[in-house]
Amino acid sequence: MAIGLLTLDLHLPLIDSLKGKRSVIKPVIARIRRDFNVSVCEADAQDELTHAVLEVVCVSQTSALAHRHLQQVANLVEGWRLDAQLVDYEIEMIG
Repeated sequence: MAIGLLTLDLHLPLIDSLKGKRSVIKPVIARIRRDFNVSVCEADAQDELTHAVLEVVCVSQTSALAHRHLQQVANLVEGWRLDAQLVDYEIEMIG
């Protein structure tokens, strides 16, 4: 069994309030959960208006499958929204 961790660093250029940030981040989290059957949370930068860090975790039979699954998440998040730009991402394998 392999556990993969994906860290997504998002830039939110059009946000001017925490409520506006929440209105962008919540649908992104919900869609990742729905489309990929993974666990997602906002892990850092909760008080910063134009920056968000999401953590995505998946469990798979092999590390190659987990890595491929998380790579698909990162690739699709990059093109989903114009108001949430993917700045950087990192995939770590745990076990």
